[in-house]
This record gives sequence, C-alpha cells and structure tokens, in this order.
Amino acid sequence: MKYLIIFLIISQTPMILFDFNTNSNISNWRIVDDVVMGGRSNGDFKINDAGNGFFSGDVSLENNGGFSMVQYDFETKKTSNFSKVCIKLKGDGKKYQFRIKSSVSDKHSFISTFQTTGEWETIEIPFNTMYPAFRGEKLDFQNFNGEQMEMIAFLIGNKKAEAFNLEIDSIVLK
Repeated sequence: MKYLIIFLIISQTPMILFDFNTNSNISNWRIVDDVVMGGRSNGDFKINDAGNGFFSGDVSLENNGGFSMVQYDFETKKTSNFSKVCIKLKGDGKKYQFRIKSSVSDKHSFISTFQTTGEWETIEIPFNTMYPAFRGEKLDFQNFNGEQMEMIAFLIGNKKAEAFNLEIDSIVLK
C-alpha cells in the first residue's frame, strides 16, 4: 500500500515543459512561416517585458500563404504518466492550434484547436483529443497516445489575413 501511495504522488507531479521568465533561454524555439511554401506571413517570438513568451506577427494570404507557427524542440520526454497539457496564456480573441510531435522526424503532428478570450486563462487539452494531421489534412489513425513527445508548437492559420499576438506564461503536463 505504501508503494501505491508513493506512485500516485509521483505520477501526479506535473511536468513543466516550459515556464517562461525574463531569463528564459528560447534558442530552441523557432518560427516557421508559410514563406517555406512561397507565402508572406511574418511571425516573431521573444520574451516580453513581463517575462512571458510572446508570439506575434501578421498572417498573409498572398502567394497561397496563411499561417505562422512557433515550435519548440526538446530531448525526448516520456509522458505516459500524464493525460493532458495545461497552457497558461493570454491571447487576442483569435483561434490557435496547439501541436505535439512524438518525434521530430514525424511528418504529422497531433493537433488541438483552442479559442482565446483576450484574458489570462488556462487552456487544458487532453492528449486523447489531439488528432493526427499533415499539411492541414486529418489522417486516419489514432489520436495522440501520450507515450512521448519531442516537439510542441503553436500555430495560427484561420484562412484570413490578420495580425496576432499570443502571450504564454507556462506549458505543463498533468
């Protein structure tokens, strides 16, 4: 019984994927815009004065464009003891995607879309609701199993030209 209680306590300890502050090293975060396919969108990622990650820019539909993404690569994290990701953020009232890759070499991502309110909020995304997709097309295999991850990302691509800003405080697995 003692070991079961210890296991439950350990398994319930959150895993911090990123907790932003003014000294955060964001060198493993990088922007991927539609310019890789000829588009003209322009995203930026930095630490703002409040010490939060700040993803901002403009989405353009010119030259068949329409998205901007910031992604974070990291060493393989075993995540089978967790069931959801919790993101503390402040958006601009727009819709975004949160993405996970089990392996950086995977072509597909597991995706969940969320709507921001313009206020500070915590978005909770259960792993089993994240569906597989590649280049905007849903794939016909199981949702994210939560075993491991090597990349997370935020993407905006609402099929319209728009300015955007997403302030991120923390990303935690529970």
